Amino acid sequence: MSRHPGPVERVDHLAIRAEDAVQRLVGGGLRRAGWVPRVVAYVGYGLEGEWVRVLARVVLVPEDSLAARHPEDARGWRRFVAQSAADVPVTVEVGGVSTRVESDREGYVDVRLPADLAPGWATARLLVDGPDSTDGAGTTAQLRVVAADTRHGLVSDVDDTVMITMLPRPLVAFRNAFVTREVDRLPVPGMAGLYRDLLAERPDTFVVYLSTGAWNVAGAIGRFLARHDYPSGPALLTDWGPTPRGWFRSGQRHKATALRRLMEDFPQLRWVLVGDDGQHDPDIYAETAAEHPGRVEAVLIRRLSLGEQVARYGHLDAKAQGAGPDTATGYGDDGDELRVEARRLGLLD
Repeated sequence: MSRHPGPVERVDHLAIRAEDAVQRLVGGGLRRAGWVPRVVAYVGYGLEGEWVRVLARVVLVPEDSLAARHPEDARGWRRFVAQSAADVPVTVEVGGVSTRVESDREGYVDVRLPADLAPGWATARLLVDGPDSTDGAGTTAQLRVVAADTRHGLVSDVDDTVMITMLPRPLVAFRNAFVTREVDRLPVPGMAGLYRDLLAERPDTFVVYLSTGAWNVAGAIGRFLARHDYPSGPALLTDWGPTPRGWFRSGQRHKATALRRLMEDFPQLRWVLVGDDGQHDPDIYAETAAEHPGRVEAVLIRRLSLGEQVARYGHLDAKAQGAGPDTATGYGDDGDELRVEARRLGLLD
């Protein structure tokens, strides 16, 4: 989430300068109208006895409103009209230790802090700081702390892997924001059962959901996963705004970067990577396996149907060839077929 441009990125793209100007104009007007900063917390993660990664965003909301008390509960189109608040001091309390940080230019907080926490689920408390703060009790962020002796991880794509999309990509965001309620979205058959079986075989598996969706829909994705009995875990999303190099962010680069960080954060884990064949997942996973030899145990790819291929992309894409000759790869149309592949690859007894 936080981006720290290197020497070659010191001159920001026109898109960045334009976005910053709009943010200053709109944010200043809302603050004068009495809007106040609040923290929207996302699920983070960490390593037993060593560190945690805390993820959140600071947004402006009307004071004394429901949104001020529960900014994370924004639904539908309201998720996408939240005004971010840059350079806001935030106190993060983890394991009895307080650390003061600041939101970045898009309101995000993405910090890795030392923390001596036991494995399992823990919490961090985030509180807007400063003399004018009216944040009260602040916000609680959930943290999945991985045990030091854990050896297995699972990364899952979201759209078309656990959740049926069946729409052209330009309409997916519109559908998610303005039309479809969380309760109306359909799970991919058998996928939740496949994940539960994998965790029954390896109960210590660290589960991460990786999507090119915007952080604005993190709450909706979390509710969908819980409703359909998927294993709990952090969801790593992205921001749809401009980058220092252009008007639009690359979903492929986001996924590759997030996978690389997971490999670095947890050098003791071997990963099962799950995705679909309609969004470059096989290629990204192949690059990850090549970049980190021995760290990708297996790749499971859901094949989109012909109807899904045409509906989503308007044409039939050539099928990817897999994750490389040295990586065990299984293909299936749904979770039930992938369960057979997982057994063939030795992931299930």
